[in-house]
Amino acid sequence: MARWLFKSEPSTWSWDQQVAAGAEGTFWNGVRNHLAKQQMMAMQVGEQGFFYHSNEGKAVVGIVEVIKPYYPDHTDASGRFGMVDVRAVEALRTPVTLDAIKAESALKDMVLVNNSRLSVQPVSEAEWTLIRRMGGLG
Repeated sequence: MARWLFKSEPSTWSWDQQVAAGAEGTFWNGVRNHLAKQQMMAMQVGEQGFFYHSNEGKAVVGIVEVIKPYYPDHTDASGRFGMVDVRAVEALRTPVTLDAIKAESALKDMVLVNNSRLSVQPVSEAEWTLIRRMGGLG
């Protein structure tokens, strides 16, 4: 199974709001980058991703699960982009900051480090395991 990272500014959609959406989850809309679109098109139900607070906080704060595969984004007037639905799985015990990720040599090739503007990105299994451990999830 693939692993992912979803970025959101907390003032737009926060981890607390994602948790409040409950088991029904919510759609992950507003992606307008073709590479991020391709990542979302590849997602399968049951795959998990990190929830990352961008700009404000700059930290991985939780884990979400894809609960509905790619479908058209109702907020895209052009009809070119889509979205997936996700639900909160668990919070990291300790948020893992971008600075901490950049300081970890084993994460130097992570997409977040090298293409921080991409709103949806893949995460390798090794990166997944290490960031979970850094966040207190063993």
